[in-house]
Amino acid sequence: METHDVVIVGAGPVGLTLAVELGQRGKSVLVLEKRKKLWKLPKMERCNARTMENFRRMGLADRIREAGLDNEMSMDVFICDENLVNQPLVHHHYPSVSELKRQYREVNDGSAPAEPYQLISQYTLEPLLVEALAELPSVAVRFDAEVVSFTDDGESVTVRFRNADGVESSARAAYLVGCDGASSGVRKTLGFELEGDSLLEMRQALFYSETLLEQIPIGAGRHYHVADDKSSFLIVQDDKKHFSLHATVASDEEMPELFERILGFPVDYETLYVGSWRQRLMLSDGYSSGRVFIAGDAAHLVIPTGGLGMNTGHGDAVDLAWKLAAALDGWGGEALLESYELERRPIGARNIAASRKATMGRRKWRGMWSPAMTARDSEGDKARADLAAVADEEQRWSNDLYGIELGYGYLGSPVISYGEDYAVDELGLDFAYTPRTLEGFRLPNVRLDDGAPLQDSLGREYTILCVGTDAAAAQPLEDAIAVVGAPVNTLAVASEDARKVYGEGYLLLRPDLHIAWRGTQPPQDPAQLAALVTGHAAARGRGERPRTLAVVAGGQ
Repeated sequence: METHDVVIVGAGPVGLTLAVELGQRGKSVLVLEKRKKLWKLPKMERCNARTMENFRRMGLADRIREAGLDNEMSMDVFICDENLVNQPLVHHHYPSVSELKRQYREVNDGSAPAEPYQLISQYTLEPLLVEALAELPSVAVRFDAEVVSFTDDGESVTVRFRNADGVESSARAAYLVGCDGASSGVRKTLGFELEGDSLLEMRQALFYSETLLEQIPIGAGRHYHVADDKSSFLIVQDDKKHFSLHATVASDEEMPELFERILGFPVDYETLYVGSWRQRLMLSDGYSSGRVFIAGDAAHLVIPTGGLGMNTGHGDAVDLAWKLAAALDGWGGEALLESYELERRPIGARNIAASRKATMGRRKWRGMWSPAMTARDSEGDKARADLAAVADEEQRWSNDLYGIELGYGYLGSPVISYGEDYAVDELGLDFAYTPRTLEGFRLPNVRLDDGAPLQDSLGREYTILCVGTDAAAAQPLEDAIAVVGAPVNTLAVASEDARKVYGEGYLLLRPDLHIAWRGTQPPQDPAQLAALVTGHAAARGRGERPRTLAVVAGGQ
């Protein structure tokens, strides 16, 4: 029987990201995927700024940008009056990647991420990640391998899987992670339930056209919402030649006809796929049991509104990867892997709540549609103007989410040392990003004097960041973390911009760039702090908060 450090079930973006993170840390990983090959079906379409920061740290950001949408194309969103010919009711401009990079160079107050977003279709991202894994000798991806069962004996997990011909094989690993989607067999075997809401049933069609985008009279963009009674929504895929249409129609046969009606002008195209799916906002009541974990859609279903689905799962993968590696390397204490669920499940709930808010905003303006809007008279003009006024505000919840994407923090983690003055009781739904240098939060990004993001100077170890202070004074903490066996580095930063954003003092950063501790002076008990952040000691003070799921406004 073959043996590995980790077996991952599912070769979607989340499972593949987890495999990259583990493989780059030298861990033996087997990815099992029941599909015989990767599919060309549109699902996720955008890596947000936080996800791209992580891909930058994996060395993949440039490859993803090269494979994704033209970086000079804007990400504009239109709300259309019947079709793509009439003057749009609303036109929201969103910058291209190149524009954003220029904008980011003009500010250095912590508000700009190290990387902008990137539009890339899932069917483009998955092969790219598989190619990256082929460069990692410790990782194997096996297609046509459907998991039949698994057994956790407390020391390891044995996984049985079979191919389409019924031939069965087995593998043993220290840990198993289910990244196997909404119908996750791993989740079901663990006995976890998805709780939440099932919303609209939609149909989706994928069309191909060589010339469509350049022919659209109202201009090129990435999203075209149509004001109608079918919730019609046209998405430009990353190569600008594939287009996915979503709508609430009664049959598959109606989708090409609707596509032509929405366009409003003749164009050569081919229908590649039509199918149905249901919007769901749901959260698993558990993320882990023993040596088995779930991540991505197996743990939470976030509808595409707001683009938080895959990106939330990506965050799961990044959080879990370094903790699994720590356990495998022998320095991660019991509380470290326990913290995965305690940290990531509240973020899943928050992102579901954010997607719900965006969905309700979209429903608000869509609910204003009436047949009167099609009339080209004063009554129709007023109906269109009223809808446009509401849509101009409410549609922004779907696209302006920097606060959700970058502003999350881990509030009740047993491996974070919260100060006595810590005042954050819950994560609200602030869609605008405000940089916060607080325990549990992502370190706001600043650029150093040479223009490079500080993140580029931070590796995959713990980092003691000394801002305008004596780095030598951090030596006892570095020694204490090293004694535990964890990788650690001390970095002194003299940048005036860093001092303004972070304040003067010390920040202990985890391998995922979340702040584990902060202080104006070195810690009084470095050994206790080292034990806490590596999972070997019970949290004190703030860390003793009950391990319950924080309820956020609009959440479940």
